Amino acid sequence: MVQETAERLARLRERIRFHAHRYYVLDDPLIADGEYDALFRQLLELEAAHPQLVTPDSPSRRVGGPPLDAFAPAEHVSPMLSLDNIFNGGEFAAFEDKVRRYLKTDEPLRYVTEPKLDGLAVELVYRQGVLVMGSTRGDGLIGENITAQLKTVAVIPLRLLAAAGSTTGPEQLVVRGEVFLPKRAFAQLNRQREQEGEAPFANPRNAAAGSLRQLDPKITARRPLAFFVYGVGNPEVLAASSQQAVLTMLAGLGFPVNDLVALCNDQQEVEARYRHLANIRHDLDYEIDGMVVKVDDMDWQQRLGATARAPRWAVAWKFPAAQATTVVEAVEFQVGRTGAVTPVAHLRPIEVNGVVVKRATLHNRDEIERKDLRVHDTVLVQRAGDVIPEIVRVIGEQRTGREQPIVFPAACPECDAPLLMAPGEAVARCGNRYCPAQNLQKLIYFAGKSGLDIEGLGKKNVEQLVSEGLIRTIPDFFRLDPGRLSGLDGWGEKSAQNVLQAIAGRKNLGLAQLIGALGVRHVGEVTAGLLARHFADLSQLMAANKEQLLQVDGIGEQTAESLGAYFQDRENREMVEQLARLGVVVRAEAPNQTFLAGRVFLFTGALQTLSREEAKQLVKAHGGQVSTSIGQRVTDVVVGDKAGSKKRKAEEMRLAILSEAGFLALVNGISGERGR
Repeated sequence: MVQETAERLARLRERIRFHAHRYYVLDDPLIADGEYDALFRQLLELEAAHPQLVTPDSPSRRVGGPPLDAFAPAEHVSPMLSLDNIFNGGEFAAFEDKVRRYLKTDEPLRYVTEPKLDGLAVELVYRQGVLVMGSTRGDGLIGENITAQLKTVAVIPLRLLAAAGSTTGPEQLVVRGEVFLPKRAFAQLNRQREQEGEAPFANPRNAAAGSLRQLDPKITARRPLAFFVYGVGNPEVLAASSQQAVLTMLAGLGFPVNDLVALCNDQQEVEARYRHLANIRHDLDYEIDGMVVKVDDMDWQQRLGATARAPRWAVAWKFPAAQATTVVEAVEFQVGRTGAVTPVAHLRPIEVNGVVVKRATLHNRDEIERKDLRVHDTVLVQRAGDVIPEIVRVIGEQRTGREQPIVFPAACPECDAPLLMAPGEAVARCGNRYCPAQNLQKLIYFAGKSGLDIEGLGKKNVEQLVSEGLIRTIPDFFRLDPGRLSGLDGWGEKSAQNVLQAIAGRKNLGLAQLIGALGVRHVGEVTAGLLARHFADLSQLMAANKEQLLQVDGIGEQTAESLGAYFQDRENREMVEQLARLGVVVRAEAPNQTFLAGRVFLFTGALQTLSREEAKQLVKAHGGQVSTSIGQRVTDVVVGDKAGSKKRKAEEMRLAILSEAGFLALVNGISGERGR
């Protein structure tokens, strides 16, 4: 019996090591987090039942994975440990009982709770207030030196506020936090990667890790990474009495602290906070997979100490995995705006995290072959927030023999033109520029959120306008006839008028917005911004040759060739000229202005001269960031008419408050009003 258990533990440890290597080192997991957690939980339970079988090299005694050879090693001042996981209120009660027994106290326990971000843990070392070292967690003792890459993350201070112009503050401060990629940035990055024929990232965590592990920091800089601080590696230098006080001090030194950090006075408040975060998790612009709970008292944290793997004073209360098992009933092939033909799985309908899922993306042929996916396979599907459901893996043990290989078409499923695959690409493309499916997707993209974001012209309405013959090309949006529009099925005078007004509101565009909306292959939002800040106006961009395009920092060979081919095309040039004749005005962008870097703006109330989206674009164009909730990371609050509770909260927090006129003066480089 003992021998069987030892063999079972050996197999389990080897399986966990394999998947930990895929997750921590390669940033390419083969199983979902929930499945890995279940394996690790099984290991802990077996080792607890058979302590004599615990080995020094067990995964339960390790953190993360070894550092990559591509980076210099960075030894941590103190170990960067993982957290033990719990999954329900009963397990949290058991955690609290264990804390009380260790401390031998019946005194009230207070906790600090915070969202558990699905990102990459990093350590930042400051000496005399200046950032001198940044590293990954690695194996908990030694990480990878990624100082140059971390310095490109705009919200990470290079010099502490308390140390600016002086030597105040700790001689050495070791800060720890999480680098992550916001959901919108993740979606945009994956769209850009697919346009460029690269495999999309599996999730935001892997995208963030992959961004920080770029050998060239310039590549990291082009990805809009964010960061929240959650603690320090040498808390004694702050002389803080509580975890909450530590975070307050870090905020004062210039670090962004998550707005959703909360102090809970007892177990009931912790459970209520968990339910609250679970309810709002999909409304956040970043992925969270649970809630971290920490004993607030710093003296108690020190007394509790840690095991070889995790602190005894903190625990991660994980959310239920957003996964389910279903069957692939069929596979269809869809044509995108760049001609890319993408396989999509039709699934037996299944509820995943409260939503009925019927389809899942399959990405490309390589992805299907890697997973050995077939029609009628039983598969594990996961969904996180608004991200398109995806197939995590095939459950090969449930194959019956009726599964069928997925056959890729040789011709476009829409226009029957031959499919082409460029060397080094994993995506086949329709080479027919007049393919109706490509044209439809270009029009949907132009009017949608990634393009001009024209209210009332979502996917279904654009499809209707195309099928009715009202729109064939991009300029047709600006020539829509009110009478024909209001006469369509499901429309009326009011809805037609609203859409026409929304279109008219898009006749004054920033250069970056137009470039991005055109849907040029290899050109996403980030690239569009780089181009707009380099070229004085649209005519200069259209006239640029490949060599001139390559002079733009961040533009590579593929992008330069794609842009050159696009604007040399007679029909594309004619289309841009038609837009000008229809009254579309394209504003030049101020070149490389980043004077708002490090500042976070929140807008509240109704603005008079700008739409909310235009105001946000202005902030981003000048290197700033935008928040939708009031909190310690916000530096400036712009108030419009009927500004309510957010303005009052900003006044209480003594944040900088600007009127709309003051904001416009600021971004236009004029000395505007700025109040307290």
